[in-house]
Amino acid sequence: MTGTYRAMQVSRPGVLELVEREIPAPGVGQVLIEVQACGICGADIGDIEGADPALQPPRVPGHEVVGRITALGEHVPSIWRVGQRVGIGRLGGHCNECTQCRQGHFQLCQNQSFVGASCDGGYAEMMIARASGLVSIPDELNAEEAAPILCAGIATFNALKKSGAQAGDTVAIFGIGGLGHMALQYARRMGFRVVAIGRGSDIAQDALDLGAHIYIDANQEDVAGTLKNMGGAQAIVTTIGVPAAVSALMPGLAPQGRLVLLGAGKDPLPVSTGHLVVGERSILGSITGTPYENERTLDFSVLAGVRPRIEVMPFEQANHAYQRMKSGDVKFRMVLTVDRQPPGLSTSNTDNQPVKSAQHS
Repeated sequence: MTGTYRAMQVSRPGVLELVEREIPAPGVGQVLIEVQACGICGADIGDIEGADPALQPPRVPGHEVVGRITALGEHVPSIWRVGQRVGIGRLGGHCNECTQCRQGHFQLCQNQSFVGASCDGGYAEMMIARASGLVSIPDELNAEEAAPILCAGIATFNALKKSGAQAGDTVAIFGIGGLGHMALQYARRMGFRVVAIGRGSDIAQDALDLGAHIYIDANQEDVAGTLKNMGGAQAIVTTIGVPAAVSALMPGLAPQGRLVLLGAGKDPLPVSTGHLVVGERSILGSITGTPYENERTLDFSVLAGVRPRIEVMPFEQANHAYQRMKSGDVKFRMVLTVDRQPPGLSTSNTDNQPVKSAQHS
C-alpha cells in the first residue's frame, strides 16, 4: 500500500504535533482502519504527558476509535471485511495464548497492547489494529456517538453489571464527568435507584437530567451519612481516583454492598477492615472489557437510548481539544472528527502547526 496519512503524534511530553506518515500495510492478524472519529479520554493525559521522548517514531494517542476497515492482513477472521465499520478501545486485542485468554478472561490478557500508549492510536487518519481487539459498530450510532462508548461506556456499563446490585437497589455514582455521565444513564435504565455524588451545585441539574433520582453535593453534605439514612447503597461506583475521597464513602455502603473502583491511581486506599468484615462489604476493581462486552454495551446503548454528551472538534485541533478536556471545560466528552484529505493537499492545521513528514514503523 502506498500513500501517506496525517497523524497527531506526541513530539515531546505534553505536546501534539501534526505529521505526515507513510500508510503501513497490516501484518498478520491486523487490519488497517480509516479513522472517522476518536474520543479524548482522561487516560490520554498520562499517554501524552508521560510519553517517552526517546520513542521513535513518537506515539500517536487515542483509544476511542471508530472507522472503516480499508485493508486486511493475513489470517484475519472472516467476520471482518473491507469497508466494515469497526471500533477499538483501550485494550488493543488479546493474544489467545496466555493463561488468562485460555480461561476466557480476554480483558486480562497479559500480551495485549494499550491503544494510544504502547501502540499507536486514533488521533490520526489511519491506524493499524489487531483484529482480536475489533468491535462491530451498530448502524444506529454515528462515529462521534459511538467513540466514547468504546471506553467510558463499557467501563461504566461493566462496572454496574459487576456491582451485584439488582433492579430497585440504590446505586451511587461518585464523579459526574466523562465516565459518570454515562454511568448515570446506564444505572437509570437498569432500574436502579440512582444517587449522583458530585462537588458543587452547578452539576446538580445535569446529574438529574442524566438519570439521577437524587443528587448529593459532597461540598455541602455528609455523603456517607446521607446514604446511610437512605438505607445504604448496594453499590457505589467511583470514577474518582482520590483515595481519601473514595474511602470516605465506605460507611455509606449497605451490608454486603460493593464499592466498584474505576478511577485508577498509585496511592493506597485506606479502608476499615472492620467495616468490610462486619457488614460483609467488598471492594472490586473493574477494567473496561472484552470486544464482545463492548458490542453488548453498544447494543444496550442503542436499545435504551443512551448517548454520550459530546463536543466535537476536528482532529487537527487536538492540542486545543486535549487542553480543554484536561481543564475540565467539557460537558462531558470531547470527540475528534477525522476528515481524510488526499496526500499533499494539507500543509497546515488549525492550531497553526506545519505538517511534518515522519517515518512510520
